[in-house]
Amino acid sequence: MIKVAIVGGTGYTGVELLRLLVNHPQVEIQTVTSRTEAGKNVTDLFPNLRGHLDLKFTAPTQEKLTTNDIVFFATPNGIAMQDTPALLKAGVKVIDLAADFRIKDVAIWEKWYGMTHNCPELLKEAVYGLPELNRAKIAKARLIANPGCYPTAVLLGFLPLIEAGVIDLNDLIADAKSGVSGAGRKANTPTLMSEAGESFKAYNVAGHRHWPEICQSLNICAGTEVDLTFVPHLLPMIRGIEATLYTKTLQPIDLDKIQELFIQRYKNEPFVDVLPLNSHPETRNVRGANICQLAVHKSNNKLVILSVIDNLVKGAAGQAVQNMNIMNDLSETTGLMNVALSP
Repeated sequence: MIKVAIVGGTGYTGVELLRLLVNHPQVEIQTVTSRTEAGKNVTDLFPNLRGHLDLKFTAPTQEKLTTNDIVFFATPNGIAMQDTPALLKAGVKVIDLAADFRIKDVAIWEKWYGMTHNCPELLKEAVYGLPELNRAKIAKARLIANPGCYPTAVLLGFLPLIEAGVIDLNDLIADAKSGVSGAGRKANTPTLMSEAGESFKAYNVAGHRHWPEICQSLNICAGTEVDLTFVPHLLPMIRGIEATLYTKTLQPIDLDKIQELFIQRYKNEPFVDVLPLNSHPETRNVRGANICQLAVHKSNNKLVILSVIDNLVKGAAGQAVQNMNIMNDLSETTGLMNVALSP
């Protein structure tokens, strides 16, 4: 059995990890930490876990964490980097669901996250945990930077096109929308129901922290710098991300060939579902499941790719479990084959 700890078990990604891991046949959850809720039963805060988990929240001490095989950090940015060096030294593997290890250039990271990185020497070692891109590296890794939710949806839509060299790299647009759970489980006026309900807005148009993360992977894949415009939006719903991606092809658009390109690229990927040509994936299709649905379209002279994920599952906790499976030589789908919720 894989002994795991979850640091930051009171947030949305923390409880989503618990929901997935309590039914994982190869996992024993040993530790769930929270500085504010230490001593309280986990099920007092999350009654949906009653009958599945009998643990109390504890303080995140090194003594508690180093008894595990893997530690998941479901914490705000800047927390995982404080404890990761000691955990790795103790032989514990780390999967960080925040952004501490996603960006390789420390100067870029510090610019976008507004703090000094505690262990920049680990940025080179950390593996970006998008299995559809870095599966072989993930299998050998001891430190995983779990991708952001927006980057997951955007990258899975653009990667086949960039790998095939069929699009103009100077004309990439990602128009992305997220439910309010993407902002985390905290009191924040813009995400209150009375503020976000019956409304729709763009935010961080001039620059979002996920932009350099997306560009990093696209640049590596393309072998050169791409020109990406990324605009996030807030939707009045709890879960889900929809990314509408626009680009121009280098040759006249042949939708059948583009469709076949996507089918071949993802035919062996258990968590990417390429829908029939001209389909319209919806966020409810993937709610609660570790799935990305993609669809190919043409609009005038633009190629349009539609991508949907559950931001808390394939965009966070589910992808983290997928990475854990790969790191431990388990079937990638173990514990992750639940069907999406409908309605």
